[in-house]
Amino acid sequence: MKRLLKWSLLVLSALLLIVVIAACVHIYGKRVQRSGNLVLTGLQAEVTVQYDERGVPHIEAKNEADLYRALGYVHAQDRLFQMEMVRRLAKGELAEILGSKLLDTDRLFRTLGLRKHAADYAARLEKNSAAVKALNAYLDGINQYQATHAVPLEFELLGIPRRPFTAEDTVAVSGYMAYSFAAAFRSEPVLTQIRDKLGADYLRIFDFSWHPEGVIKPLQLSAMDWDRMNRIATTSQQVMEEFGLPQFEGSNAWVVAGKNTASGKPLLAGDPHIAYSAPAVWYEAHLKMPGFELYGHHQALNPFALLGHNQNFGWTLTMFQNDDVDFIAEKINPQNPNQVWIKGQWVDMQSREEIIKVKGAEAVKLQLRTSPHGPIISDAFRLAWGEDMTVKPIAMWWAFLETENPVLDAFYELNRAGTKDIAAHAASNIHAPGLNVVWANAQGDIAWWAAAKLVKRPTDMNPAFILDGSTAEADKPGFTDFADNPHEVNPARGFIVSANQQPLPSADFAIPGYYNLNERARRLEALLSQPGIKWDTKNSQALQLENKTDYVAQILPIILPVLRKQITDADGKRLLEQLEKWDGSYQANSIAPTIFSQLLYQIIYAAMADEVGEVQFKNLLRTRALDYALPRLLADAKSPWWDNRATPVVETREDILALAWRDSIAHLQKTFGTDSKQWIWGKAHTMTHKHPLSQQKPLDKIFNIGPFEVAGGRELPNNLASAIGPAPWDVVYGPSTRRLIDFGDASKALGINPVGQSGVLFDAHYNDQAAGFAAGTYVPQYLSEKDVVGHTKSVLVLRGK
Repeated sequence: MKRLLKWSLLVLSALLLIVVIAACVHIYGKRVQRSGNLVLTGLQAEVTVQYDERGVPHIEAKNEADLYRALGYVHAQDRLFQMEMVRRLAKGELAEILGSKLLDTDRLFRTLGLRKHAADYAARLEKNSAAVKALNAYLDGINQYQATHAVPLEFELLGIPRRPFTAEDTVAVSGYMAYSFAAAFRSEPVLTQIRDKLGADYLRIFDFSWHPEGVIKPLQLSAMDWDRMNRIATTSQQVMEEFGLPQFEGSNAWVVAGKNTASGKPLLAGDPHIAYSAPAVWYEAHLKMPGFELYGHHQALNPFALLGHNQNFGWTLTMFQNDDVDFIAEKINPQNPNQVWIKGQWVDMQSREEIIKVKGAEAVKLQLRTSPHGPIISDAFRLAWGEDMTVKPIAMWWAFLETENPVLDAFYELNRAGTKDIAAHAASNIHAPGLNVVWANAQGDIAWWAAAKLVKRPTDMNPAFILDGSTAEADKPGFTDFADNPHEVNPARGFIVSANQQPLPSADFAIPGYYNLNERARRLEALLSQPGIKWDTKNSQALQLENKTDYVAQILPIILPVLRKQITDADGKRLLEQLEKWDGSYQANSIAPTIFSQLLYQIIYAAMADEVGEVQFKNLLRTRALDYALPRLLADAKSPWWDNRATPVVETREDILALAWRDSIAHLQKTFGTDSKQWIWGKAHTMTHKHPLSQQKPLDKIFNIGPFEVAGGRELPNNLASAIGPAPWDVVYGPSTRRLIDFGDASKALGINPVGQSGVLFDAHYNDQAAGFAAGTYVPQYLSEKDVVGHTKSVLVLRGK
């Protein structure tokens, strides 16, 4: 018996070993090949790819087609699954591989019209233009890699079929990027509901114009109408938060003229703020051919760098945050539900059917409509055709769908923009989404352009609310001239800061938008204005990692006097003292940011949740409008928000602040323990880079990267931001890279990737930069031939067939 048991154990061990070996061999077959020789059909000459210690490819080709074909190939090696996921998200095809839990997401993106728009746009592309030729070569490189190699592990786990990537996919993904900027999905429904259901007194804290004479009137939306809009806002946010797909949230950028730098040449700094994911959003690549060289940061399915530099020039981007989306409530014809009232007459809507494939379930048919104002966004969650025609159609006017938007040409040109005139022309071709282009060159020029096609709107309307499509307030008379967009070139002060603040217009017209708090920009401007400092890449690192905000100084002076009167216990007084001594710095070892962040949430919850309800309260927490409203709310002791509608008594500001303090301390004790010394910010505030498969346990333990304890916080220069909410706080978005380029010698540029170059699990570069990024370190971005050769770890040679 013992011998049988022994042999059984040996057999089982052998079988287990065979399974492990087979798994290792299988995974090894999916490795990224960074050395040796490979055939790439269509190459006209040999291309060399030198990989440095971070896995960054330094690609050298003899011509442009070969350069971009090779880029597509090596990009696909590292990021093929990311490419697949972003095109499926943009085109509404996630449920096909992830099942019914993604059906709402697909419904939303099909309704946005990105799929149809991308097909129409791609069909109009000028095939012989340089940009389109480069795009097609890049896509061919991707498709050749996909056709000749084992699919990524994620393809096997999800059963994803191979399909060629097309120009239509690239356009659709650019639409997703534009969509991710659109704060209107979160802001306009909740603000309209506050206006129409609660009234002028409740709206005042948001500082929007209120017209009691009826210029802005309630829209008479039904409970079902509001349910649709709430569902759209919730779905819009949920996919980015839960499935590791990057969303654009803000950014920092500044450029300093040579008179204020140690080198005497301009210094460019940038850190676009994007939701964290695994893999990271940017793919770094150094491209070189006769007459062209660029170290660039690329996004999936885009051959042109959205951030880049060489020895002569460079640029970075921030989000403009201009309002390029309007929601419009249509008046429907009671005799014909496919007609809406526009400019004094009934006008037919167009309709189309789309079919969503759902893994493990029946396919879903969507009947979608488009009015002259745009796609009927509320159709995303309609019942079967004709079942709920009483629901008011809500159209979406979106600049991305309404402009020519030659964005491929724009970035092809920006990748070659060595002079301010070329850079300005490239920026003028960026119509949507709105972007701030911050640029410099080695000749000493610095510049910024707010790049967007800015729509004209009627004077007596406010686009922060859902508009009435039966009136003139929804009209769009045209667009302004790019020359009138906000911009600066070589300002006398010697620097330019762009941090998503509302820009000063260059012409006499309003630019509504969802701008971030001014504190981040003010903090950066104050530090850059210090006399006697010569900026270089070393002290600029400290600026990018600055953890202090003046927003705290707007809040604490209002609430501290109230709390001092109400807190009588020794522990409470000691904790209150932490806030009194705090300077607004979100350091990892500090306790005050933890107390403040929890208290801020509890104040907002106690004051506002009872009025707006659970769903809209969550949406409100994600709006920029709340950041501006909170100081005004706290300063107004008579605001109606202070009364809790769920109680028979009328609460005061003092009552709500006392309740918020008690609830804050109770929550922190429950979450971190009764010893308040353990409530340090780094433990409460952590960063995890989530993979799209992380929702399927236990795959999160395999694919996710983190958590890391981090300093920084929301709306600081070091904008490692979490959503307003109860502790603990997961960092949702922040610097997607930190770049510093001194044009005294741009070959010594510094940067960092939040996780690593590769999206291939178990690859050496899957997460090799994650710990350094969390700690605030920088790595060199090699540009000179000497540095590239000196740091080459492997060489891949691509030859034609």
